[in-house]
Amino acid sequence: MFEDLLTEQRNPRSMSLDQMTTLEILALINEEDAKVAPAVREALPQIAAAVELVIDRLQKGGRVFYVGAGTSGRIGLLDALEWPPTFGVDRDVAQAIVAGGEAAAIESASELEDDADLGAADLSARGVRPVDVVIGISASGRTPYVVGALRAARHIGAATVSLSCNPNGAMAELADVAITVLVGPEVLTGSTRMKAGTAQKMVLNMISTTAMVRLGKVYSNLMVDLQPLNRKLLERARRIVAEAAGISYEEAARFLEAAQNHVKAAIVMAVTRCDLPSALERLQRAGGFVRQAIESGKGQGGS
Repeated sequence: MFEDLLTEQRNPRSMSLDQMTTLEILALINEEDAKVAPAVREALPQIAAAVELVIDRLQKGGRVFYVGAGTSGRIGLLDALEWPPTFGVDRDVAQAIVAGGEAAAIESASELEDDADLGAADLSARGVRPVDVVIGISASGRTPYVVGALRAARHIGAATVSLSCNPNGAMAELADVAITVLVGPEVLTGSTRMKAGTAQKMVLNMISTTAMVRLGKVYSNLMVDLQPLNRKLLERARRIVAEAAGISYEEAARFLEAAQNHVKAAIVMAVTRCDLPSALERLQRAGGFVRQAIESGKGQGGS
């Protein structure tokens, strides 16, 4: 029954919520939020398995699809939107399928959460293939829209991951990897945009970031596949080149311009003192990994 779900239980610590002062309410929320990271830590083995699955499928030319409704859908959409500017991937590599479509990002489409057939249809409409990964997101672990999408994904042969905050949900039964983060009852009963939502955001951050690190989108702890699409990102790209190559900001700006704003190439050019074609060739041979490209180019100058 829905009322038996862990995330729908009343939190004994907040029974007097409406009688608390502002500071007491804030302190209680903060204390409950502090339980999220340890709960995520307990799920690290499953999160790692999901990361390895994502890496495997991306290396084979697959894509990642986040599927969710309401808050969960919007959290998936938020993470998917960050992949292209942060890691330089094409926009279709990470996609979000949200009950109600794009309009649900700013307006509620709660009534659509209960339509499993719609979830399956929306997934199929994206042309999901066996090489893709579908990550279903739902605090309850049983949202029909997401269950329908995961069922359709399995029928297609795609890899499936479930992310929920309740044990033994229908989503977990349809997942190759089931991630369950037990954050417990919310301060505001049933308001899963709080601890459950925070947990979901943390886990998706971990999956996308770790997969991109493992795929060569990061050098040291710098996001070297950043796309400098605006002034702020261009400034960040220059600082990244400066930090990575150990050169001045002004020098970094010149290398970045010579590299046609290709951050990885600018770093390789600056460190090995090669030209752009040579930097791009070295990066290609290194599979896009900056460290390997630099190592292969040391001492070779502009050759």
